[in-house]
Amino acid sequence: MNDDWQAMQTVADYQFGSGAGERLFSSEESLSMTRTSSGRPRQLKANEERVATYETDGRFRLGMAGGRLLQDAGVGYRVVVGDESRPYVSEGRNAFAKFVVDADEAIRPRDDVVVEHTDGTVLAVGRAELSGDGMASFETGMAVKVRDSVK
Repeated sequence: MNDDWQAMQTVADYQFGSGAGERLFSSEESLSMTRTSSGRPRQLKANEERVATYETDGRFRLGMAGGRLLQDAGVGYRVVVGDESRPYVSEGRNAFAKFVVDADEAIRPRDDVVVEHTDGTVLAVGRAELSGDGMASFETGMAVKVRDSVK
């Protein structure tokens, strides 16, 4: 694995927790990276599926493939919703705090998160609008702005 991929693993470990980088960008996968005109990494793919986009703020924006890989790795940044939310979140609609069953305490607003159903199915990925504690305790407000879903 070259230095670029090792750097991407380090960023993922910092953003999502120890072990996330190795799971997202393992050498066992068929990895590809697109770059901006200045040579900066942009789209990161495994087996032709978008795992993440490396943004200018130095953080990843997850794709559905990245969400599934993070869930498999067992790292945090999970938001769990129940049956009432499942059809809406699966279609790409936002997840609301009222329907959040559980959320990792480490989640902060603006973190990228994986939204899953209580049965463990990954429904979507998106940006947290509330802290993990807030998602689990608030009765109103948007919990996750969904960016990509299973549709």
